[in-house]
Amino acid sequence: MTQRANILDLLNIQHPIIQAPMVGVSTPELAAAVSNAGALGSIGLGGSNPEQARELIKKTRALTNAPFNVNLFCHQPAQAKPGVEQAWLGHLAPLFRAYKTEPPASLSLGYVSFLESEAMLQVLLEERPAVISFHFGLPPNEWIEQLRDAGIKILACVTTPAEARQAEAAKVDALIAQGMEAGGHRGVFDPDNDELIGTFALVSVLAEMTDLPIIAAGGIMNGSGIVAAQKLGAAAVQMGTAFVCCPESSANEQYRKALLSERSQHTAISADISGRPARGMVNRLFTDIGGVSAPTRPDYPIAYDATKALSAAAMNQGDYDFAVQWAGQGAPLSRAMPAAELVDVLVREIEAAVPR
Repeated sequence: MTQRANILDLLNIQHPIIQAPMVGVSTPELAAAVSNAGALGSIGLGGSNPEQARELIKKTRALTNAPFNVNLFCHQPAQAKPGVEQAWLGHLAPLFRAYKTEPPASLSLGYVSFLESEAMLQVLLEERPAVISFHFGLPPNEWIEQLRDAGIKILACVTTPAEARQAEAAKVDALIAQGMEAGGHRGVFDPDNDELIGTFALVSVLAEMTDLPIIAAGGIMNGSGIVAAQKLGAAAVQMGTAFVCCPESSANEQYRKALLSERSQHTAISADISGRPARGMVNRLFTDIGGVSAPTRPDYPIAYDATKALSAAAMNQGDYDFAVQWAGQGAPLSRAMPAAELVDVLVREIEAAVPR
């Protein structure tokens, strides 16, 4: 059995396409539409507490009988550092005042790592989604074993061969090979040691070192990109930016317009926005927050709390220059169409790209 056929069987899907679990953009409606079209839809639970996660799973399940993926963040737990946080707020204060507001008096954690939440593990064991994927690292091996024993398929995002070896040792079912072209947060286990390997290079290397199915992620926006990834050893692809302009996503109008404009041609990676490296369309978040004169930033996701407050202050004045608009390097190829239609178009493009 080929890797492609194996992953279709493993995930119980018809097409080798996974919609990325984009927190803040993916919705139960988007995930269900993708899954109902024969691909694998996803919802992001990284920013949710256990009760919210259960509700999102139930909402998605009410919209589809097909498998879908739920994604968890496995970052190292943040450490509150009041002095660092106050210095960071002081650094951002002039930007807040430009919008006639003061920065928050303090910063909150926002959400905890899956590594800290046995309650979230219990929700997953009770709800038993068909697929679970991990970002930023891996949970304890015994948790993975419990999830597998519950009949759940496990995917792990990796950005280097070393991370892939860790995931393989943890007995996950497949690897999501995230290249540096990908939009949103880098899945790197240690954000201070990001090797920034490209998607196709990473897929090629992993294909030589593991028998696990590989899911290529980063910069892939159309059928020819999917086929190219498959030729290098990928069994499937994960696509995020490609689905942002679907009407089922929760992206706002400004985000959609930016993706369909020349702004999509300029993306960059910054760790100053949230505390971990992430790629998005370049705006003042990328040019005005960090820099050599900036103080030490707070841990992820505490730093993100400050950014979200600044973004809200700007948007309240009708200014979207500080909007969080994650996007990958393939963003100029964005298309606005319903998710099911996009899946159908991608499948037809795959067929057209395969040599006969």
